[in-house]
Amino acid sequence: MGLFTKDIETLDDLFVHTLQDIYYAEHQITKALPKMIEKASAPDLKTGFETHLRETEGQIARLERVFRMHGHEPRAVTCPAIDGIIKETNEIAGDIADKAVLDAALVAAAQAVEHYEITRYGTLIAWAKQLGRADCAGVLAETLAEEKATDEKLTRIAESRINAQAEVGAEPADA
Repeated sequence: MGLFTKDIETLDDLFVHTLQDIYYAEHQITKALPKMIEKASAPDLKTGFETHLRETEGQIARLERVFRMHGHEPRAVTCPAIDGIIKETNEIAGDIADKAVLDAALVAAAQAVEHYEITRYGTLIAWAKQLGRADCAGVLAETLAEEKATDEKLTRIAESRINAQAEVGAEPADA
């Protein structure tokens, strides 16, 4: 067997499989975000994570809508990519004592998640359009816009303060 399960034979099969993949990923993200909220020390980062948790819950509801619009019941398949990103986040976060450096690591981890989601939703939108499902593409585009906005907010938070604070809190590179 190759990269995909053998029941994927058509673009439609691939579309549904990828919906299942991101559905799983969004559920995993709702489990990871409360831990990230707890670990974050910067108030704007905590607030951003809290906002994104609520958005993610809405994104799950949107995915369920797309499944049904496309004639399928919502179902998840394991997404090794998101599992790996979350595992790496937990490992790195567990090794950082300096709260400013931890906040920088949390932003980076959150952006890794966002970038994964952006690629998945972009692909799903393109496939939905190819399959003649502009209705599904429109719903998915709402989520893609949220993911891009979250990534931009994380960049602003990191570049405006968190990265500089992490640099001050960290040991000099030549020490």
